[in-house]
Parts: sequence; C-alpha cells; structure tokens
Amino acid sequence: MVNQNLNDVLSFATLLSVFVMAVVQLVKITINLPKNIIPLVGVLIGLLLGLSFYPFTDLQTVERLWGGGLAGLSATGLFELAFNKRSGNSIVNPDNRDGKDNKNNDKK
Repeated sequence: MVNQNLNDVLSFATLLSVFVMAVVQLVKITINLPKNIIPLVGVLIGLLLGLSFYPFTDLQTVERLWGGGLAGLSATGLFELAFNKRSGNSIVNPDNRDGKDNKNNDKK
C-alpha cells in the first residue's frame, strides 16, 4: 500500500510539473524576481497547484502537497537544465577569480 501511494504521488508530480513550469515562467516574465528565489517560487506554486488539483485526483491533501512540492522543484530544475546553457568550471582558481582564461597572457 505504501508503495502504491508513492507511485501515485510521483505520477501526480510528473503531470503537475508541466503546469508548474508554465506558471513559473509566466511569473518570471511578469515579475522582476531575484534569480536565487525562483526555486522557492517554484515550490510555492507547486504546493498551490497541488492543492488546487483536488477535483482531478483522489489523492489526500498531504499526498497532493508532496506531489506539488516535488513538481515545483523538478519544474525549476528541468527548465534550468534544458534552457540555460552554462559554461566554465564550478571551482574558481584563486589566482583567476574573474573567470577569464589567462593562458595567452603568461610571459615566461
């Protein structure tokens, strides 16, 4: 029974993440938000949409909240992974904090 509940929550989160991603993108376009709070906005939108989808599912409130939270996190991560191209390294050389490549500037 517990395994079936988990499958139901994950299925609900999978379907809900598409809607959460669309609403998060709408919020990002219409409201000027700092980039570091967008995942929090995604989770909050996921929770709200999870609660509001009660006519479409027979899940309990707690399960819909879990699904909404997971959908908010996954929607934000999926969009960042798919559409934001990042280059460079995660570790910055202490001598090269600006991130520029100084290989050609070495005079030995």
